[in-house]
Amino acid sequence: MRGLSEKIAAIAPSATIEISNAAKRMAQEGIDIISLSIGEPDFDTPEHIKEACIDALRRGETHYAPSTGIPALTGAIAEKITRENGFSARQGEVIVTCGAKDAIYEAMEAVLNPGDEVIVLDPSWVSYEPCARLSGARARHHALSPATFQVDDTLLEAVGTRTKMIVVNSPSNPSGAVLNGDSIRLIADICRDHDLFALSDEIYEKLVYGKEHVSLASLPGMAERTITVNGFSKAYAMTGWRVGYAVAPRPIVRQMEKVQQHTISHPTTFAMFGALAALRGSQDCVESMRREFERRRDYFVPALRDLGYATAPADGAFYAYVMVEGDDMAIARSWLREAHVAVTPGTAFGTPGWLRLSYATSMESLREAVGRIARI
Repeated sequence: MRGLSEKIAAIAPSATIEISNAAKRMAQEGIDIISLSIGEPDFDTPEHIKEACIDALRRGETHYAPSTGIPALTGAIAEKITRENGFSARQGEVIVTCGAKDAIYEAMEAVLNPGDEVIVLDPSWVSYEPCARLSGARARHHALSPATFQVDDTLLEAVGTRTKMIVVNSPSNPSGAVLNGDSIRLIADICRDHDLFALSDEIYEKLVYGKEHVSLASLPGMAERTITVNGFSKAYAMTGWRVGYAVAPRPIVRQMEKVQQHTISHPTTFAMFGALAALRGSQDCVESMRREFERRRDYFVPALRDLGYATAPADGAFYAYVMVEGDDMAIARSWLREAHVAVTPGTAFGTPGWLRLSYATSMESLREAVGRIARI
């Protein structure tokens, strides 16, 4: 057999695979594993969203759709952005994708060239760097303060002559931090001063506790250089539906559309009608889930601190990011082996010495997990 792709071979598999596979093996053996490793709401998709999808199937919405998404959905997304996110969006500036991850990949393919650099703020979600590398670019990692998880003037030191994009994720996976006004303004200033693009991943925007979410594109001069990525997985418990979207200047959307036309064509047609119902229907379900996540956070994060663990500010998303002493991979293995609690090592997010614990599970499981961790 001839050699395979060197580009793909150079990309490492996820650092979470070992723990995840071990947890699955133990569960198959009948061991009671508490998984705090998955970034997925434990709620079912709201009924009105499922019914809209079923209705679409029944009336025959099973054929090809426009490559940017069904017009009703792209229009609803433009209306949502204009109404909620503080900047104006037109329908032609929207593309619906197979999840937010697909939007990130397409955006990087559309904007970046080989040799370009992308600044990634650590801790960072695991797929930002691989998506940049698939486009031929390089990731330059910049560590946020482990005390505040906010941006400061040291970000300027990461900007080089090949820098073309900054990736922003607020609320953050994995830290749960929400960037404050000073951080957002500083990022905007740097992007304007150095003529950079920004990719703003706002998939957790609806899951914020006691803080305010600010879209980067809402700042002066930023809509014209920002790709805002979002989706339905987290706010509406629709992870398996694989429907996300991006809002960006029309030239970028046209480039992304070409990537989409030659890869996925478009997201699943009838699933998009469910996403439309999510946006057009009552948002009470979103607030109900948000309140329950906040209730769990208000128990779980203080409980971990009572055990002596320092944590990142858990102001959004549904993660507790815990500082541990020593090798986070070894500690994650130990927690799984001794306490039967599965967590994600911080090495996966570019910050060794931390663990990510998801509280997107029942309060009963969280209480049991705390008890098991305390006995280690």
